[in-house]
Amino acid sequence: MYNLTAYAKKRGIPEDLNFDEFSMEAIARLREGQELTGKDGVLTPLINQILESALDAELSQHLEDAKKSASNRRNGYNRKQVKSTNGGFELSTPRDREGSFEPELVKKRQTIIVTSLENKIIGLYGLGMSYNDIRDHIEEMYGFEIS
Repeated sequence: MYNLTAYAKKRGIPEDLNFDEFSMEAIARLREGQELTGKDGVLTPLINQILESALDAELSQHLEDAKKSASNRRNGYNRKQVKSTNGGFELSTPRDREGSFEPELVKKRQTIIVTSLENKIIGLYGLGMSYNDIRDHIEEMYGFEIS
């Protein structure tokens, strides 16, 4: 079996992502019949961990670039519900004391992290589906509600 933890260490991926543990858990969940993507999908926790680690790295880089302001530092996290083609989940986004950090990966007030989802919704509307039909379809396919 390929050692994912060693691979992650070589690539500079944070050590708190335990790929070996995740792969064993994912295999067990797949054997139980759980879906790979969608609501409560096997990949959703991994995507969440990767996004949170990447956002932490963005903030670290921001603070490193702005060292001239010694008073700016980490200041906890904001939580928000995000929606993706792999299902919805709660994402913790880091913040800084001065409020000057603007994340690039998942921007402030962004709740849908895949632009193709927005395009699918517009396409379904263009094909003549009603608002209720689109809402029901998205909930069935991805496991979250849209207004």
